[in-house]
Amino acid sequence: MRIFITGGAGCLGSNLIEHWIPAGHEILVLDNFATGKREVLPAVAGLKVVEGSVVDAALVDRLVAEFKPEIVVHSAAAYKDPANWLEDAASNVTGSINVVRAAEAHGVRRVINFQTALCYGRPSTVPIPVDAPVAPFTSYGISKTAGEQFMRMAQVPVVSLRLANVTGPRLAIGPIPTFYKRLKAGQKCFCSDTVRDFLDMEDFLALMDLLLGENVTPGVYNVSTGEGHTIKEIFDIVADHLQLHDVETPPIVPPGADDVPAVVLDASATTSTLGWRAKHDFEQTIRRQLAWYDRHGVTDIFSHLAAQPTSR
Repeated sequence: MRIFITGGAGCLGSNLIEHWIPAGHEILVLDNFATGKREVLPAVAGLKVVEGSVVDAALVDRLVAEFKPEIVVHSAAAYKDPANWLEDAASNVTGSINVVRAAEAHGVRRVINFQTALCYGRPSTVPIPVDAPVAPFTSYGISKTAGEQFMRMAQVPVVSLRLANVTGPRLAIGPIPTFYKRLKAGQKCFCSDTVRDFLDMEDFLALMDLLLGENVTPGVYNVSTGEGHTIKEIFDIVADHLQLHDVETPPIVPPGADDVPAVVLDASATTSTLGWRAKHDFEQTIRRQLAWYDRHGVTDIFSHLAAQPTSR
């Protein structure tokens, strides 16, 4: 199968490539390497990499026209500077329009879009059902949600995945790499008083395999274990993994103005429609991630949130 992946040098995109290339798929990647790393896309048979941006409509259209993919996976997104509204809007809104318009024009069978759970804003119900109203309030959330809405208007089947925190090789965002890197360096940490859901990469990849099939109902799907866990729980597992049994208890600080107290997705509709369910439990998921850091280390750490003074 021919698969076009935008943002293929990121965590999700690069894991998909490692998973799909051995299965015999042919993959074309478009990435501007703003956050993704070139070295995670080595020269291997079946993989072609183009440096460029989804904001370049002519480039996107040409690549889709020439490569003729059956599936487009739209993973590219801007998120590293929460104050850069123009970059977020360009990549997450205009870029999404360019991708889906090219797919529409050149007969792509299905577009799979990656959406943030922050589209729900500060939800009134947790776990959040997939039919809950969207109410994003950050640049990242607003722009990603606008992009999703435009994609769903196109005349091409779109599956949009509203994702929990997917853990796995090269994860460079969130509390797991942050705590690992800081505790290894003997630095102090703090924990936001928030709850999140965490999904193992293997469970994510199993869902993506399903989405390559013929009979997939277009629409929006929550992707999660459906279980929420505090950031302090993450800290405790990291400290235990590093055998730091006397580490100072971190302060628990209120969520920042751009944060959400609890984001946990209800994936029951995904299970009933697609037959997918997460298999790895929470602690197993976190410890598998930490074992990967033991082998490969932590490089960059990005966040869509504004830095708090207590984090310095």
